[in-house]
Amino acid sequence: MRGAVSDQPKIAAGTLLLIRHAKATGQAPDAPLTSEGEAQAARLAETLADLGITRIVSSPWRRAVDTVGPLAERLGLTVETDGRLTERVLSGADLPDWMTHLRASFADAELMLAGGESGTLARTRVLTALADARDPYGLTAVVTHGNLLALALGLDFEGWANLRNPDVWALDRDGRAARLEPA
Repeated sequence: MRGAVSDQPKIAAGTLLLIRHAKATGQAPDAPLTSEGEAQAARLAETLADLGITRIVSSPWRRAVDTVGPLAERLGLTVETDGRLTERVLSGADLPDWMTHLRASFADAELMLAGGESGTLARTRVLTALADARDPYGLTAVVTHGNLLALALGLDFEGWANLRNPDVWALDRDGRAARLEPA
C-alpha cells in the first residue's frame, strides 16, 4: 500500500487506520496542537475523508482528540475516547536521559522503570484496545501516540524514531501494516 492515500486501492472492511497525533506544544495530557499541528489535522481530514471511515476512536489526551476533530466533523462522526490509547509512561520520574532508557526499553520489552510501564504491558494494552475498536464491517480510525503506535506495529527503536507527526498506518485483519503516504 504505497503511494498517495488518494491513489490507494479500496481499503478492506475491518482495517484499522492507526494515526499518530499531529504536532503538539508538549507531552502533557492537555498539551494543545501547535498552529502547524492544527494545519496538519485539517490536511489529515481532507486526505482521509473519502476512505470510508465508519468509526473514530482516540486517546483522550487533547493532542490526539484535536488531531482527529476536523475529520470527525467532516464525516459527522463522534470521537470515542479510550484511555488504553494514552501514551506509554516510561517512568514515573522525569529522566534527563530518557532517550537512553527508551532505547533500552525497545531492546528489552520487559524493562520497567519505577512508576513506568514495560513495552510488553503497553503493547498488550494497545492491542486489546485495537481489537475492541475494530469495526469488522467498516474502517476505524484510531488516534494514539508515538511510543504506543510503535509498540502496536512491532517497530524497533529506529522505527519509532522515524515516525512522523502525524503518521498514518493501515493495519489489516491479519496484522499486516503499511504506512499510508499523504496525498
